[in-house]
Amino acid sequence: MNWDQIQGNWKEMKGEARARWGELTDDDLTEAQGDREALEGKIQERYGKSKEEAKREVDSWLSSS
Repeated sequence: MNWDQIQGNWKEMKGEARARWGELTDDDLTEAQGDREALEGKIQERYGKSKEEAKREVDSWLSSS
């Protein structure tokens, strides 16, 4: 799945993102609005990860979706 597909189906994908990153709140995911950089930023904030780590996690999520 590519990011355009995720962005287009964000309401459905929020549940999958919530399952993957349980520390993200519904508000975090709503604020991200399907924006990849915003999602990566939220992952960085909640999990204390570097930008590169957050990017790798999102890449992994994309390939498994």
